Amino acid sequence: MEFVDLRSDTVTKPTPEMREAMAEAEVGDDVYMDDPTVNALQEKAAEMLGKEDSLFVPSGTMGNLLALLVHCQRGDEVIVGDKSHIYVNEAGGMSALGGIHPHPLKNQTDGTLALDEILAAIQSEDVHHTITRLICLENTQNACGGVVLSADYMRAVGKIARENNLSLHVDGARIFNAATALNISVKDLVEPADSVMFCLSKGLVSPVGSMLVGTKKFINRARHLRKMVGGGMRQAGVLAAAGLISLEKMSTRLGQDHARAKKLFEGLNQVQGLKLDAFGSSSTNMVFFNLADEVKLSVDQIIEEMKKHGVLVDWAGPRRFRLVTHYWVDDAGVEKAIKAFAAVMK
Repeated sequence: MEFVDLRSDTVTKPTPEMREAMAEAEVGDDVYMDDPTVNALQEKAAEMLGKEDSLFVPSGTMGNLLALLVHCQRGDEVIVGDKSHIYVNEAGGMSALGGIHPHPLKNQTDGTLALDEILAAIQSEDVHHTITRLICLENTQNACGGVVLSADYMRAVGKIARENNLSLHVDGARIFNAATALNISVKDLVEPADSVMFCLSKGLVSPVGSMLVGTKKFINRARHLRKMVGGGMRQAGVLAAAGLISLEKMSTRLGQDHARAKKLFEGLNQVQGLKLDAFGSSSTNMVFFNLADEVKLSVDQIIEEMKKHGVLVDWAGPRRFRLVTHYWVDDAGVEKAIKAFAAVMK
């Protein structure tokens, strides 16, 4: 059976064009910094995001960890959302590997951290306190519905950071989705940030890899730390070749995924037993919903029944689902998913 896979945009497989480019990629040894395809990818990523330099890393989690390790010393504090990927889903790396203390603030329903709460969280200079060094934002904000943080909000947080001698890091795993939804360039969206991580292996369809961007000094230190944590790759141009296609071509088509997510939302909103989160102008490629109280099926039962209909889904809580559209989900796949849910919920 051919499955429609809505579990995540991490399930995307490389396109035929990517596979061909990977097979023909010119390679070197990236630890020696002489892999030409990796170098081209890093130059392209820095240019597109308006930063001085960038670094190819195996995963978004590693990219975020490197940023935290560069910006903070052991015992320093980072302000971060309580629903952020860095705080919830990265295995406590900032604390375990960096000795960095997280100061979680409540993510608002729109994905933001309240500006007054950010200001209040900045520690005063007191020997009893940790030293606040960094603010982390996530854009799009995954756990809040894949919602977009606006350019105005990003600038407001950047202003707070500058006025308080802090750095601003953006976990931009899906930053190109955010820029697409806002109809602005990704460069303008991340202009206030000192560093940004974004994933090639989600909506941008590459099989592996993420990018970390920032100043040349920042990236030089991050490269050293990448080697320390085991991320120094050799003939990585085989992977970087797909990343170049992600930046040049896949970044321009994300609106299709957003449109299909809206279509999926509209169809599922008619299915009895599903209580959908709102899908608005700040939504991107994710649809979230809860099961109504009267539904007796468990999430695990629904996952198994959906699989019988050729649709793969994953839970996001005891009574909650997240569906994610991507390159490999077409209009027919959306219709198949809607019909499958309608059948299963009966």
